[in-house]
Amino acid sequence: MTTRVKICGITRVEDALAAIEFGADLIGLNFYERTPRFIARDAARAVRDAIGDRARVVGVFVDAPRDYIEECRRTFALDLLQFSGNESADDRRGWVVPVIRVRRIRVDQKIDLAAETADYLMLDAFDQALYGGTGQRIALERLKGVDLSRTFIAGGLNAANVAEAAALNPYALDCASGVESAPGIKDHDKMRSFIANAKSTR
Repeated sequence: MTTRVKICGITRVEDALAAIEFGADLIGLNFYERTPRFIARDAARAVRDAIGDRARVVGVFVDAPRDYIEECRRTFALDLLQFSGNESADDRRGWVVPVIRVRRIRVDQKIDLAAETADYLMLDAFDQALYGGTGQRIALERLKGVDLSRTFIAGGLNAANVAEAAALNPYALDCASGVESAPGIKDHDKMRSFIANAKSTR
């Protein structure tokens, strides 16, 4: 099977449809208001309706109240929930859809995934202030030999370097800023190249 690809931070219908046309398997809608990739309710509804069942839709949240997350899950028929903040294990339990836990990895931090209990993990680069979409890379060489069968790799991926990440056989690859012309606005040529390069590695 070719590598799965998640295009995150979609804010426009045309970008969602292009990503799916190019082969994206998952589309991320960001419900964290303090990011330039935040998607308002009307736009989220339009994007979700346009996607239909052609890709799985991931709701991205950062330390959000449980009631708000559940309301978004039901309203926008979210297929997965991504927790990108400092949520506790209890915050991540009890959902009716799979959960992705994001771990922001520091340069010198040991990577040990064996004890993780979330359905899926996402490894991203650590930033003191930002929760994803920083464009900073994680050290992919540190992931060689690690079981990544339920792990999304994120952090500074783009068309030029995604094949290196795909060669590690992760569950999926995640990209936001690396396929943009501006925050929240996707560059269709970059998306096409990114997805093609991700899926050309087996």
